[in-house]
Amino acid sequence: MPARRSRHDHFPRVDPARRTAIRAAVSELDAAWTAADTAPDGLLTAIDAQADASPDAAITALLPWLTDTEWLTARLTSALALLRTDPFARPPLRPVGGADGALGGLVLADRATIRLTLRLWPFATHTPAPAPAIFVPGRAALHILASGGAQLCHHRVVVTPAEEAGAFTARAAAPCHSDPPRPLHTGETLHLDTARQSVSLIPGQHDTLVLELTVQPSSPLPIRSYDPATGALLHVSASRRDSSFRAMALTLLRHLGRPDAAPLFVAETQSEDFAARWHAMRELIALAPTAAHAPLAAMAATDPHPEVRAAAKATLALLSPLPLAGGGVTRHVTRDTGGPVTSNAAEHAPPKPSPKGEGLKDAPCPAP
Repeated sequence: MPARRSRHDHFPRVDPARRTAIRAAVSELDAAWTAADTAPDGLLTAIDAQADASPDAAITALLPWLTDTEWLTARLTSALALLRTDPFARPPLRPVGGADGALGGLVLADRATIRLTLRLWPFATHTPAPAPAIFVPGRAALHILASGGAQLCHHRVVVTPAEEAGAFTARAAAPCHSDPPRPLHTGETLHLDTARQSVSLIPGQHDTLVLELTVQPSSPLPIRSYDPATGALLHVSASRRDSSFRAMALTLLRHLGRPDAAPLFVAETQSEDFAARWHAMRELIALAPTAAHAPLAAMAATDPHPEVRAAAKATLALLSPLPLAGGGVTRHVTRDTGGPVTSNAAEHAPPKPSPKGEGLKDAPCPAP
């Protein structure tokens, strides 16, 4: 009796016919989904029609794609059929990373400022440690497909119109307030002003599945991270996606030790986003302190954001030569100068590149 084929056998590197069949099947499915999405009644057509709409109007117009999920069921059914045909086939869906490197979900549509994602929170055998509450400029609607017995924590923070227009400072930022956990219900839809509202989950006994629609236009207001236990601001980061991508690229260049790329860092210190400017300067100081001195001095003198100027001045003092006994000089250089994030030294975490900053986080908030 022949042995049953294992779906865990090695990828068919020496079977070109099978690999050709896999590519053909994936391409055929991708073409079918693209045709459906770009049809007059398709998902991408509906999203593109909201290109000039306000975030609230876009959420309202696209809400039927969350509450009527027959299209999603059909899509997942065809993806599973592809996997049954060959377990090494990869359905044309973009994965989203979750905790500990696990799959966190699938991106179903991503156009300009609008993204639709199927999010998965696996059940927990133990209570995870609390994680920061994240606030991202924009709007979100979260439709709960399966609660899994999870609990929901709601976090709130006050943002003034002036802060939203670009006058945000860590020193004047309002604290975060968290509500007590309450049961998450299958079928409910949450509407969030994600600049001021955030939610987190305490996982239940079963997996939690959420269909998440986010609209995140460019904003001078940064992404903010708070400690839900104390309400204190932890750090800020650039909310613009292009700024985040450049920040990650600069961090990579710094890790690779590429001082020849210093002009790219200097250019980003002129970014419109104050968090992006300071991130670029921090990375440049760590990469090439000598090349950083002149742009750091300029930042200390002329940067439009008061906390960036203050951090640059403090860092410039650390980089300045100090006299030694006998007439020599020494130079003190720090690889991590902190940043204009909070007035508390314990909270001087560097601005981090944004992964996109979805409103629903996979971490619990503490019980009141």
